Amino acid sequence: MSTFEILMPKMGESVEEATITKWFVSVGDTIEEDDLLLEIATDKVDSEIPSPVAGTVKEILYDTDALVPVGKPVAVIALQGDESEGEAKPESSQVKDESSSDKQDTTPAKTAGNTQADQGTKESGNDTSVNQEEQKSSDKFYSPLVKSIAKKEGVSFKELDTIKGSGQNERVTKADILNYIEQRASGSASDIKEAKSSESAAQPVAQITRPPVSVSAEDEIVQMDRMRKMIAEHMVMSKQVSPHVTAVVEVDMTNIVMWRNKNKEAYQKKHGEKITYTPIFFEATAKALRDFPGVNTSVDGDKIIYRKDVNIGMAVALPSGNLIVPVIKNADHKNLVGLTSDVNKLANQARNNKLSPDDIQGGTFTITNFGSFKNILGTPIINQPQVAILAVGSIEKKPAVIETPTGDAIAIRHKMFLSLSYDHRIVDGALGGNFLRRIGDYLEQFDMDRVI
Repeated sequence: MSTFEILMPKMGESVEEATITKWFVSVGDTIEEDDLLLEIATDKVDSEIPSPVAGTVKEILYDTDALVPVGKPVAVIALQGDESEGEAKPESSQVKDESSSDKQDTTPAKTAGNTQADQGTKESGNDTSVNQEEQKSSDKFYSPLVKSIAKKEGVSFKELDTIKGSGQNERVTKADILNYIEQRASGSASDIKEAKSSESAAQPVAQITRPPVSVSAEDEIVQMDRMRKMIAEHMVMSKQVSPHVTAVVEVDMTNIVMWRNKNKEAYQKKHGEKITYTPIFFEATAKALRDFPGVNTSVDGDKIIYRKDVNIGMAVALPSGNLIVPVIKNADHKNLVGLTSDVNKLANQARNNKLSPDDIQGGTFTITNFGSFKNILGTPIINQPQVAILAVGSIEKKPAVIETPTGDAIAIRHKMFLSLSYDHRIVDGALGGNFLRRIGDYLEQFDMDRVI
């Protein structure tokens, strides 16, 4: 019986390893093609890995929580339909030997790391329990690889908390901690602290003491999952980094509502896609970002980075109650059909946990839709390192005064609020207000005779 190796997939250009967080199968299980095998986590995203073949799970080479390099086999599948079992043994034993050699290679490293960590703690007069206590008290998430390197090099969790990460949500990556260790070894760790001090001087952050929380006997305590911790950290960080200002305009959506009602069935027949209001919001916003490039920016210390591409993120609520923001790349280069396809595809992938790391990277602006929950208005938090985020409210019928050739009249119109939260460090009221008004103008000037 021939076998097939399941390799750790590459989950993005900068991702070199991933942690196995869950196995959906056990040795001996019979699986079909596209059945889920395992769940993996990187510094950027969690992903479920399906099987590319049908067969029986012959070997699982790594346990849960193991950190596996990209391209290494993680499981062996005995393929269906083959009769000769003798042919499989050499290949299977070779895979197992490779896995064993990998484990033998990594075990001495871990032992050496423990020795160095022990020496470091002895020199400082502390034992390893200090690291454990620091780990418990740290609110940040660190991957198993980063923790392993920190333990090996004697880097405490207090030190880890001071390292500015280059990963998503400023998470500390392997490169970050290795760079820190190299600088510390060369005596330039003080330079890092000085740089952080100067950055803090440019961006002062108040130290906030968390209030004590009382718990009664009937209260239920639920531990945050990893994604919720990341969201919480990101939201707090954003409010600390950026002085938020919110502007609001009301937009007449009557032309768009009537056009969509008239064409939605024909649109789906022609393009095979359901058209919602979201791609129309993306189209108007992409045009406005080209008109006002100062909003399509990021701040790096005292520098402003003007983004070449217009990549708009779309906040998606997940069934778990968490939130993720897939990104439509080069939104200003796509027509309504292309935007509709991307919006529907990314929303479905997000809700089914099928997004790749590349799908959530590179955003330069974000749109969140409060209207999907029948909310008329919202004041969203900026998705760092962007400088603005647009909130879309629900569309409601309202009486409104309209100008006609024969004078003013009161009519029923479809109205909606748009709100823009922006970073007042570099986006002033004139820029933010004009940008928001331009989005509203593009929506109100929508052509009702537009061909689908």
